Amino acid sequence: MTEPFYSWDNDVLNLNVLVSAGARTNLWGKVKGNQIKISIMTAPEKGKATAFLIDFLAKSFNVSKKSVELVAGEFIPHKQFRIHQPKQLPTIIKPNNT
Repeated sequence: MTEPFYSWDNDVLNLNVLVSAGARTNLWGKVKGNQIKISIMTAPEKGKATAFLIDFLAKSFNVSKKSVELVAGEFIPHKQFRIHQPKQLPTIIKPNNT
């Protein structure tokens, strides 16, 4: 059994992402192991894809960009984020019931 792609630490969502940059559209994809695949249209050059992904996640969780913390993976497709106090959740992520 694989580990889940997300976990909760009180009101902070820890999220493991496999980003596919340069895609045809921006969308949430399927779970791949312990990561969720997210496709974005921005090309992976000089951190532009990561910056776009932060904006995409902020909109997805209805938080400011400052609430989306990149923990690891600035210049690689495998990324870890902490989303502070998400106000909405994609359907694939269940709320923290603690």
